[in-house]
Amino acid sequence: MTVSGSCHCGAVQFEAAYAPTDINDCQCSHCQKRGVLWAYYSPRDVSVTGSFSTYSWGVKRTRFHFCTVCGCTTHWTAADPKRDRMAINTRLLPPEAVAAAVVRQSPGPR
Repeated sequence: MTVSGSCHCGAVQFEAAYAPTDINDCQCSHCQKRGVLWAYYSPRDVSVTGSFSTYSWGVKRTRFHFCTVCGCTTHWTAADPKRDRMAINTRLLPPEAVAAAVVRQSPGPR
């Protein structure tokens, strides 16, 4: 079952190949300030379209993407294209898409 979400204004849309079973409440400084809850995927399992910009800090291993219109953080991607990992912000999915998922806390993206 695919799941679809979008930023507040709809300028950025994404679709994942399946609903998340685990959600990460990341405790890093960036994620806490943005209020995101991440579900992790292979980039092959997610499509993202729309007008977004990117932010990275520190060692710049992770690229955070946000809508250029409304500012919602939509997803992150790995700076290294060989790294088979990305995440979508599950707060932008409909509630029924995440109802069965378990929310866990971790220190942040690696």
